[in-house]
Amino acid sequence: MSGAERLVQLVDPESRRLVGLVKEPLLHVLRAYSSVYELALAALAAGESLSRFAQAHVSPVSVPYDTVGGDHEGRRFRFLPPIDHPAEPARCLISGTGLTHRRGVEARQAMHAADATVTDSLRMYDLGVAGGRPQPGEIGVSPEWFYKGNGLILRGSGEPLVVPPYAEDGGEEPEIAGIYLIDGEGAPRRLGMAAGNEFSDHELERRNYLYLASSKLRPCALGPELVLDPDFTDVRGEVAIERDSGVQWSCALRTGEASMCHSLSNIEHHHFKHEPHRRPGDVHVHFFGADAFSFGNGVELRDGDIMRVEFAGFGRPLRNPLVIERPPETPVRVVPL
Repeated sequence: MSGAERLVQLVDPESRRLVGLVKEPLLHVLRAYSSVYELALAALAAGESLSRFAQAHVSPVSVPYDTVGGDHEGRRFRFLPPIDHPAEPARCLISGTGLTHRRGVEARQAMHAADATVTDSLRMYDLGVAGGRPQPGEIGVSPEWFYKGNGLILRGSGEPLVVPPYAEDGGEEPEIAGIYLIDGEGAPRRLGMAAGNEFSDHELERRNYLYLASSKLRPCALGPELVLDPDFTDVRGEVAIERDSGVQWSCALRTGEASMCHSLSNIEHHHFKHEPHRRPGDVHVHFFGADAFSFGNGVELRDGDIMRVEFAGFGRPLRNPLVIERPPETPVRVVPL
């Protein structure tokens, strides 16, 4: 995995976008392309792999990685998500498959069962254990699937994740996400993967598991790096909550196919089997499930906490501050036309 190329997307104070190829400690700016989306379309047209095409377009310009978020020669760069649909954010579909990791399922079992009752969450996980790894050419059992939102909810490393007034809470879900582009023939093409925080409202979900769909309609974050063609067999990482310049809570993570009840190919099949998910030109971000999260360990996040997610081989950590909005919620009035 260490040899996989990695890309970032940056924006400067004049709102000019840049794509950078990561070569620590520098980000080498690519010429001619201002987004990974544009770069990927050009690689498709040229019949080249995204990795090879990116390497062929490195310019002499570079940005020190450590200066992003600070000042570099009078310019203040910040991270964008490592993928987006720059012209039409609504053409980026964000979704996920949960109940893929045993520890994550146990946390949800505890949320929804006051006794030893077997919940639907555990039943769904057991279905994956029994049939989520089909033989090549076969189709396995369908995993859980949820809709998260579109590209308007996507945030980059360093950007806040906001708990809106109507939410009961907000908590991190540290995951790897697959990044896809639908080519001109309607075939899904995996661009790579990225570390992600599939931020959710766990208090709402705990109230009743049928609120799961609503609890997922929150912002989420990716990045800072898009890893091209990573090894997703066995990935180790860590999630931490930083508070007052210290670590309030942390937990080791393990993900990848060796730790999941569904194979990657089975998850991808059941997402892309739906024809509307294969519209040429669309971007898809699909989360693969969380191994552990602070809410499952009884941690209550506070305004200003920093949620940190990192996975070995997936570049520098994803860090996002938590912002809790507390203005009174007012009804949304629908006006007849």
